[in-house]
Amino acid sequence: MDIVRNADGTLVVPVQPPRRHDTEDDDTGLDSSDGSGGGEGTGPSGEATPTSVAPTTRVLHPGEGGYDEALAEWDLQQNPDRAPVVSTATGRQEAMSLVHAVATSPDHAVAPAVEALDDPEASAEALRHVLVGGVHSVEDFSAEVAEAQGGEPLPAHQTTKIIGEVLAELE
Repeated sequence: MDIVRNADGTLVVPVQPPRRHDTEDDDTGLDSSDGSGGGEGTGPSGEATPTSVAPTTRVLHPGEGGYDEALAEWDLQQNPDRAPVVSTATGRQEAMSLVHAVATSPDHAVAPAVEALDDPEASAEALRHVLVGGVHSVEDFSAEVAEAQGGEPLPAHQTTKIIGEVLAELE
């Protein structure tokens, strides 16, 4: 199951169902004696029989634990053949200006800010590089944007949301 990015920036991510451990009075017939807890039950003859578990999902909001990693995974899903992320100095500079422009725009307009880029691909790569680094990388990037552009650093969840909107616009 793929990660889905909603228009509001939330991500719908697949979640592994919880492992079950049988008790003697459990009548489901699932056998977890090997500790794996998944995939097989025990039929009436004692033979292992497969069981199906429906996939479950969870909605992650910007700033929530695991969001940055899920956003990086979503971005990779958009182009699985993409080479490993590499950030260049000019791409990072443009990315910082871009994030600042979106953050300070009265309506947080992403499209005009993206259209003004000289090298959209280099900016996208720099933003992907930030996401791959996780929460601390996003926090450091936000502080770097504030230092270069002026103002206070954005909270990591706001920066991550802007990065997600920019990457969605660039796709």
